[in-house]
Amino acid sequence: MRPALLILLAIPLSAQSPEFDAATLKPSPPPQTNSININLGTALNGRVTLTNATLADCIKFAYGIAADAQLLGPEWINSGELRYDIVAQAPRETPRQVLLTMLQTLLIERMKLVFHDEQRELRYLALVKEKTAPKLQPSKPDAASNGAPNIPGRIISPQMTTLTLTRLLSRFERQTVLDLTGLEGNFEIRLEWSPDNTRSKELEQPPGPTLFTAIQEQLGLRLESRKGPVQVLVVDSAEKVPAEN
Repeated sequence: MRPALLILLAIPLSAQSPEFDAATLKPSPPPQTNSININLGTALNGRVTLTNATLADCIKFAYGIAADAQLLGPEWINSGELRYDIVAQAPRETPRQVLLTMLQTLLIERMKLVFHDEQRELRYLALVKEKTAPKLQPSKPDAASNGAPNIPGRIISPQMTTLTLTRLLSRFERQTVLDLTGLEGNFEIRLEWSPDNTRSKELEQPPGPTLFTAIQEQLGLRLESRKGPVQVLVVDSAEKVPAEN
């Protein structure tokens, strides 16, 4: 018997899977400056957008993958030299999970994505609920789709899922962080902490809380160190140039 999965990856069903009313998937234009605007994925009001995203970023968003360790494949899927823009529209009332299923189908059709899943034994941080109620507040209906840029040590957003939160934490902390809260929907997120690389330096001001402390005090959640079987998606093949829109 296979061990219980910690992450359930939604696999597109078949040609009968729902599709977007309109969708474009194309290589991102070359940046005009040294800075680059990256959108790792938003799905709101029937619209899915990703900007300057690697194929790995697109796959992670579509399949609910939080950490780099959960996605294996050719090196180029993580290359900053190959980035893509996606804009896809469905009816406004389309549920988020249906939008992500549509995105999965889009990647399979346009990028000729072929993959399989495996079980790997990994160490990870589990984001879980405390015994008391979380301090998270649901997003306001008219909340903006994004807020200030999120950076290591600061994640602030008027609407964000706990899965997206763990994706950012995995990226900033360079650890596998998995969302095991069971919380659904979008929340107002304000999380500020001192990353380990800044806590070790001498600062003019006292350092802020560790990530573990900040998660508890500011969000009413908890991070636990664990080791166990994690489902990993392995990319067998994909095209670098998307099929025609």
